[in-house]
Amino acid sequence: MAELTRKELIMVINSAGQRPRLAGVDLSALDIIRLDLENSNMRGASLQASKMQEAILRTTNMTGVNMTGTQAPYADFHKAILVAANLTLANVQGARLTEVNLTNAILNGANLQGANLKGATVTGVQFDEATVWPDGKRGSAGNPNNYV
Repeated sequence: MAELTRKELIMVINSAGQRPRLAGVDLSALDIIRLDLENSNMRGASLQASKMQEAILRTTNMTGVNMTGTQAPYADFHKAILVAANLTLANVQGARLTEVNLTNAILNGANLQGANLKGATVTGVQFDEATVWPDGKRGSAGNPNNYV
């Protein structure tokens, strides 16, 4: 269960000024829909089963985050750092993943249909046959390098 409520998270965002520090915080199953977390430090945070539709996460450090089962369609991750992030079964359909660093990220069963990966770093990305790529191909029928 999340360490913060949505209301408390909004207070942290508003009081933090320019860069909320949420490193290692458990935000599991939290409603983060349409919140602006741009330039936050969320390194190692747990976002399991969180609802992040249309959230703004540009230039956010999300190294090692656990986003298993997270719902983040149409979220904006432009230039975010998702190194070693676990996006197993995450829904990032239609998300802006431009210039994102996904080095060693886990995308098993993730839904990336319609997502924009232009300029993304995808070295060492793990995926399985249930992964849905931006063009709708599944698993090994697609290749992460085809979408950057």
